[in-house]
Amino acid sequence: MSPCFLIKRLCPQLSLASLQPVLCPRASELLVNYDEHVLVNNFKFGVIYQRQGQTSEEALFGNRGHSASLDRFLDMIGHRVSLASHQGYRGGLDTQFGQTGEQSVFTEHCGKEVMYHVSTLLPFSETDPQQLQRKRHIGNDIVSIVFQEANTPFSPDMVASHFLHAFIVVQPEPQEAGDSLYRVSVTARSDVPYFGPGLPSPAVFRRGPQFREWLLNKLINAETACYKAEKFARLEQRTRATLLTNLVEELTSKTHDFLGQQHQEAQSAKSESGGIFKNVKKALASRTKSQAPVDGLGGNKNIPKSKSSSRSRPAKPDKFTSVWSNPIQSSPICFDITYYILCSIQYIVCSMA
Repeated sequence: MSPCFLIKRLCPQLSLASLQPVLCPRASELLVNYDEHVLVNNFKFGVIYQRQGQTSEEALFGNRGHSASLDRFLDMIGHRVSLASHQGYRGGLDTQFGQTGEQSVFTEHCGKEVMYHVSTLLPFSETDPQQLQRKRHIGNDIVSIVFQEANTPFSPDMVASHFLHAFIVVQPEPQEAGDSLYRVSVTARSDVPYFGPGLPSPAVFRRGPQFREWLLNKLINAETACYKAEKFARLEQRTRATLLTNLVEELTSKTHDFLGQQHQEAQSAKSESGGIFKNVKKALASRTKSQAPVDGLGGNKNIPKSKSSSRSRPAKPDKFTSVWSNPIQSSPICFDITYYILCSIQYIVCSMA
């Protein structure tokens, strides 16, 4: 059963004529990095302060300060941090030169870091009625909190932004017995799908950890849902297509390099093994030619014999040289060659392994 058949059974809409194997080190890491690039562990949300009667963008971003009720709300959803000494996620804020203010609000939730862009904590410019320094951060957020000081209408059209897709409007209710109550409403663009958790009826929360938990889950789910809107979906599709193309090219290149290296090592081992056998053959030939022929055993007839008298006594053979003056003289040569061949075969096997 071919791999193409199995893949088509798992995903019938795919049309694949062939598959290219991936054979390279750390290929699984590249695949995991591509698959997990959509995972977001850091979030940045805007916090816009709206006083009573403010219905324009210039008025919303033109507030120099905020009330004590907003301070209590900020202390519930996070804690103040000094940007100069902050080591966590900074959400695009300047932590070196203080160009985005001295303080901000930061928190952690379910292993995720959250930085708030509070409009009144960002620098205020006397000469800029649009307060672009503030809008540059909040306008590039996807979800924002609108904290209303009183019952004042709010419309998403008040803030011109290509990125802001969802707003969570929080309005403090009159206090009861020292506790704070907040009325909450949610608005989003029409192409943003529903995101939870749902609003209770009535949509009023008491200040505390339960409201903080609900609000942070709502903010994170809102941004995740906004990614499915038409604008972000197109961007995500182009990004994934580019990442997938780069992944295929990288895996193909690494596979070719890996297989080419293996082929070169195999060719090198093969050439080395061939050279060893050639050397063995040459050694055999040279040792065979250098052997002195033994008289009476097919020696060279052109070598003149000594004219010794038949009456003379034959010379006594030397005991050290006559030991090998017989056909067994080839034994040590065979032993050396056999040992050399065995060592060569062992080297070839180790090289191929």
